[in-house]
Amino acid sequence: MNNNSAGELFAVGVGTGDSELLTLKAVRLLQQADVIAIPEKTLGKADSFAWQIVTGAVPEKDLTAECCFLHFPMTRDASVNVPAWRRAAQKIANFVAAGKRVVFVTEGDPSVFSSWAYIQEELSDIMPHLEPEIVPGITSITAIPSQTKIPLADGQERFCVVPATYGMECLTRLVVEFDTIMLIKAGRVIPELTAMLEDMGLLECATYVSHATMDKQEIYHDLRDVPAGHRYFSMVQLSIRSRRGILRGSLPNRERGLVKVSAV
Repeated sequence: MNNNSAGELFAVGVGTGDSELLTLKAVRLLQQADVIAIPEKTLGKADSFAWQIVTGAVPEKDLTAECCFLHFPMTRDASVNVPAWRRAAQKIANFVAAGKRVVFVTEGDPSVFSSWAYIQEELSDIMPHLEPEIVPGITSITAIPSQTKIPLADGQERFCVVPATYGMECLTRLVVEFDTIMLIKAGRVIPELTAMLEDMGLLECATYVSHATMDKQEIYHDLRDVPAGHRYFSMVQLSIRSRRGILRGSLPNRERGLVKVSAV
């Protein structure tokens, strides 16, 4: 796979929470791995949601790989994050250089808002000729619509994905350009988002989902009902769908004047 070492590296997405959604390829690579690199939230605690998903599909006793927990601090402080990313990447590089087959597991998909992106950047400096294989996983972006039963897009519809913490700043523009807006990490801004959508006349278009595909999944079709304590693993699907029905010969809702967007 790479020209500069005897080892191999795989970045494997393990999905959103339901262990049965782990791909067959992910399971095979985990079973064949020499080392499984696992992100942990708290240093030394081995508290990894990705690892919970993995061991829900493949019991830990059936995995022969060495487990290497890598600490990813829960902060936006670059002076803390960057050294942690570099340490994690160096550990992975050391295993690869020693000829090991390494599997780095990550929630969702490695290419979508994943810690893998930072590891990949650091590895490009440490081992520039390394060519890791990226194995996609199911993301919350598609898992959420599977639970709300509201299509993400069809026909000529458009959708976008933005973190709610800054997506709200451009929401008045996004609702004109897109039919579905997926607002990830929405838990902390639900009160502000609710007020904003009420002013825009779009509150009824919003659905809140927490812990999608997991046993403790909750869905709220009215954001005003979302419990104040919900913070993590949450997303809002804002489904305006103004271009719905174009391929059936219907006139887009926006042309019929059915989408109200008032100033906020």
